[in-house]
Amino acid sequence: MEGISHITFIVRDLERMATFLCQGLGAHEIYDSAGQNNSLSREKFFLLGGVWIAAMEGAPPAQRSYQHVAFSVSDTDLPRYQANLQALGVEIRPPRSRVEGEGQSLYFYDFDNHLFELHTGTLEQRLARYRSLAGR
Repeated sequence: MEGISHITFIVRDLERMATFLCQGLGAHEIYDSAGQNNSLSREKFFLLGGVWIAAMEGAPPAQRSYQHVAFSVSDTDLPRYQANLQALGVEIRPPRSRVEGEGQSLYFYDFDNHLFELHTGTLEQRLARYRSLAGR
Protein backbone atom coordinates (compact mmCIF):
# COMPACT_ATOMS: atom_id res chain seq x y z
CA MET A 1 0.00 0.00 0.00
CA GLU A 2 1.38 3.37 -1.01
CA GLY A 3 -1.42 5.67 0.12
CA ILE A 4 -4.57 7.23 -1.26
CA SER A 5 -4.70 7.52 -5.05
CA HIS A 6 -7.71 9.82 -5.32
CA ILE A 7 -11.06 10.74 -3.80
CA THR A 8 -14.22 10.82 -5.94
CA PHE A 9 -17.36 12.82 -5.22
CA ILE A 10 -20.62 12.30 -7.11
CA VAL A 11 -22.29 15.68 -7.76
CA ARG A 12 -25.32 17.09 -9.57
CA ASP A 13 -23.49 20.07 -11.05
CA LEU A 14 -19.81 19.82 -12.02
CA GLU A 15 -19.44 23.57 -12.55
CA ARG A 16 -20.76 24.31 -9.08
CA MET A 17 -18.36 21.73 -7.60
CA ALA A 18 -15.49 23.29 -9.57
CA THR A 19 -16.35 26.69 -8.07
CA PHE A 20 -16.57 25.16 -4.59
CA LEU A 21 -13.21 23.40 -4.88
CA CYS A 22 -11.30 26.13 -6.75
CA GLN A 23 -12.68 29.36 -5.28
CA GLY A 24 -13.59 27.96 -1.88
CA LEU A 25 -10.59 25.74 -1.19
CA GLY A 26 -7.93 26.78 -3.71
CA ALA A 27 -7.91 23.61 -5.84
CA HIS A 28 -6.68 23.65 -9.43
CA GLU A 29 -8.82 22.08 -12.15
CA ILE A 30 -6.63 19.83 -14.29
CA TYR A 31 -9.07 17.86 -16.47
CA ASP A 32 -12.61 18.03 -17.87
CA SER A 33 -13.99 15.11 -19.86
CA ALA A 34 -16.64 17.30 -21.52
CA GLY A 35 -17.50 15.85 -24.90
CA GLN A 36 -15.44 12.71 -24.40
CA ASN A 37 -16.54 10.74 -21.36
CA ASN A 38 -14.04 8.02 -20.64
CA SER A 39 -15.69 6.84 -17.44
CA LEU A 40 -19.22 6.34 -16.13
CA SER A 41 -20.21 9.97 -16.69
CA ARG A 42 -18.74 13.40 -17.29
CA GLU A 43 -15.98 14.13 -14.79
CA LYS A 44 -13.50 16.78 -13.73
CA PHE A 45 -10.20 16.28 -11.91
CA PHE A 46 -8.65 18.69 -9.43
CA LEU A 47 -5.49 18.92 -7.37
CA LEU A 48 -6.00 20.09 -3.81
CA GLY A 49 -3.08 20.01 -1.41
CA GLY A 50 -1.38 17.42 -3.59
CA VAL A 51 -4.50 15.18 -3.54
CA TRP A 52 -6.25 14.12 -6.75
CA ILE A 53 -9.96 14.89 -6.40
CA ALA A 54 -12.38 13.53 -8.99
CA ALA A 55 -15.92 14.87 -9.36
CA MET A 56 -18.42 12.93 -11.49
CA GLU A 57 -21.94 13.85 -12.53
CA GLY A 58 -24.58 11.70 -10.93
CA ALA A 59 -26.91 11.33 -7.96
CA PRO A 60 -25.11 12.52 -4.80
CA PRO A 61 -25.83 11.14 -1.32
CA ALA A 62 -29.49 11.62 -0.40
CA GLN A 63 -28.73 12.64 3.16
CA ARG A 64 -25.94 14.11 5.20
CA SER A 65 -23.79 12.22 7.67
CA TYR A 66 -20.59 12.70 9.65
CA GLN A 67 -18.59 10.73 7.06
CA HIS A 68 -16.12 13.27 5.75
CA VAL A 69 -12.79 14.14 4.20
CA ALA A 70 -10.43 16.34 6.22
CA PHE A 71 -7.67 18.50 4.80
CA SER A 72 -4.80 19.90 6.84
CA VAL A 73 -4.46 23.69 6.99
CA SER A 74 -2.57 26.16 9.16
CA ASP A 75 -4.21 28.10 12.00
CA THR A 76 -3.51 31.34 10.16
CA ASP A 77 -5.18 30.17 6.91
CA LEU A 78 -8.37 28.82 8.51
CA PRO A 79 -10.18 32.23 8.64
CA ARG A 80 -9.41 32.87 4.94
CA TYR A 81 -10.91 29.54 3.92
CA GLN A 82 -13.96 30.20 6.06
CA ALA A 83 -14.47 33.60 4.39
CA ASN A 84 -14.08 32.05 0.91
CA LEU A 85 -16.64 29.35 1.68
CA GLN A 86 -19.12 31.76 3.26
CA ALA A 87 -18.88 33.97 0.16
CA LEU A 88 -19.98 30.96 -1.91
CA GLY A 89 -22.96 30.33 0.37
CA VAL A 90 -21.56 27.08 1.74
CA GLU A 91 -23.17 25.80 4.94
CA ILE A 92 -20.64 26.02 7.76
CA ARG A 93 -21.43 23.62 10.62
CA PRO A 94 -21.04 24.59 14.26
CA PRO A 95 -17.79 23.20 15.67
CA ARG A 96 -17.95 20.02 17.71
CA SER A 97 -16.72 20.03 21.27
CA ARG A 98 -12.95 19.73 21.39
CA VAL A 99 -10.23 18.83 23.81
CA GLU A 100 -7.85 21.77 24.12
CA GLY A 101 -4.67 21.11 22.18
CA GLU A 102 -6.09 18.87 19.44
CA GLY A 103 -6.31 21.63 16.84
CA GLN A 104 -9.16 23.60 15.32
CA SER A 105 -11.63 22.39 12.73
CA LEU A 106 -13.98 23.99 10.25
CA TYR A 107 -16.76 21.63 9.11
CA PHE A 108 -18.87 22.43 6.03
CA TYR A 109 -21.06 20.74 3.45
CA ASP A 110 -20.68 21.14 -0.28
CA PHE A 111 -23.84 21.53 -2.34
CA ASP A 112 -24.34 17.75 -2.65
CA ASN A 113 -24.33 16.63 1.02
CA HIS A 114 -20.59 15.82 1.23
CA LEU A 115 -19.05 16.87 4.54
CA PHE A 116 -15.56 18.40 4.52
CA GLU A 117 -13.28 19.41 7.36
CA LEU A 118 -10.32 21.76 7.45
CA HIS A 119 -8.19 20.79 10.45
CA THR A 120 -5.19 22.56 11.97
CA GLY A 121 -3.81 19.75 14.13
CA THR A 122 -1.89 16.56 13.43
CA LEU A 123 -2.46 12.96 14.41
CA GLU A 124 0.64 13.09 16.61
CA GLN A 125 -0.64 16.18 18.46
CA ARG A 126 -4.04 14.61 19.04
CA LEU A 127 -2.67 11.32 20.32
CA ALA A 128 -0.23 13.11 22.64
CA ARG A 129 -3.07 15.23 24.02
CA TYR A 130 -5.32 12.19 24.55
CA ARG A 131 -2.46 10.37 26.32
CA SER A 132 -1.96 13.34 28.64
CA LEU A 133 -5.66 13.32 29.49
CA ALA A 134 -5.63 9.56 30.20
CA GLY A 135 -2.81 10.10 32.72
CA ARG A 136 -4.91 12.43 34.89
